[in-house]
Amino acid sequence: MKITFVLPTLCLTGGIRVISIFAERLRKRGHEVFVISVPHAKPSMRQQVKSLLRGRGWISTPENEPSFFENLGVENKITDRYRPVEDKDVPDADVVVATWWETAEWVEKLSNSKGAKAYFLQHHEVFDYLPQGRVEATWRLPMHKITISQWLVDLAQTKYGDSQVSLAPPSVDTKQFYACPRQKQSVPTIGMMYSTIHWKGTDIALKAFSLAAETIPNLRLVAFGSDAPSPELPLPANAEYVIQPDQDKIKDYYSKCDAWLLASRSEGFGLPIIEAMACRTPVISTPAGAAPEILSGGTGILVRFEDPEEMAKAIEYICHLPNSEWQAISQAAYTKVVNYTWEDATEHFEAGLKVAVDKSQQRDVNVVSFSPYAAPEYAGLPR
Repeated sequence: MKITFVLPTLCLTGGIRVISIFAERLRKRGHEVFVISVPHAKPSMRQQVKSLLRGRGWISTPENEPSFFENLGVENKITDRYRPVEDKDVPDADVVVATWWETAEWVEKLSNSKGAKAYFLQHHEVFDYLPQGRVEATWRLPMHKITISQWLVDLAQTKYGDSQVSLAPPSVDTKQFYACPRQKQSVPTIGMMYSTIHWKGTDIALKAFSLAAETIPNLRLVAFGSDAPSPELPLPANAEYVIQPDQDKIKDYYSKCDAWLLASRSEGFGLPIIEAMACRTPVISTPAGAAPEILSGGTGILVRFEDPEEMAKAIEYICHLPNSEWQAISQAAYTKVVNYTWEDATEHFEAGLKVAVDKSQQRDVNVVSFSPYAAPEYAGLPR
């Protein structure tokens, strides 16, 4: 097939990385893959003046931001400026894939010669800082939906009335995220990603850590994030924190922890869950994204949303485990994620693209949702 991906601005986010992996693997399967994206929008003079008056300085826009598409062998282009992608920007193809609510608006307006229209959804992006009505409207567009977690499949059906959605959960790159079997840390250590975005739940994770530290005096925190810590969300005094670690170093932070926290109020999937598990680190998570499927069968601990007290108790439980029991959970976590590969994920994504093409040709094709992380072979893992 000839496949076009329409992306927003390229950056080093987990969602863009997932798309880059699918694009590369589809190319290796013999498909002709083209990627089009847009550069950063330049701030208006009014925005610049407002930033200066608030003491934040002149807003700069990066010219050559690092990209996951570098050296992939996938043809990718960037438009001349930040604007909607149009027919002139993309080749004729079999299928064209929107990857973000705004790109869905653009893809909907492309002519039929640009391919059957698919919409790859990695979250339900109805956030305060986005135009909620427009975001929700894209879910109702007549495009075949491909998504990454069962809760998004269910949402498409119950909220938007779309009963035919393909599920293609991402996997984890075990060449990038890995660790040898190990024992518990000599100093109890908890890890987390740090973000000031409210729905990421950093405030909940930090509160849980502080509560657990009251009963585990030498408890240590390891964290990484994309920005400097905010005064409103201060890290503990003894925390180890790194800003934008090299991609090949992230595994080292996962691997030095006894447990990894994900306190999100919302997630499309929750990539840190499977990255930590691939590094043999048990995860303590809210039931956000794919966590309920992934952390079943004794591979981690689910806690309630907005409940730092319960998360603190889970931290204490993990830290007080005998080494042999901790190693059993560590091994179960590792085993669960490595048994579902990117090759499997790409096969599901490819099947979703074929359904999009079939739909455009008015064929009646039934799609069965499949959640590999909840497959029967994992049911016997220790609880």
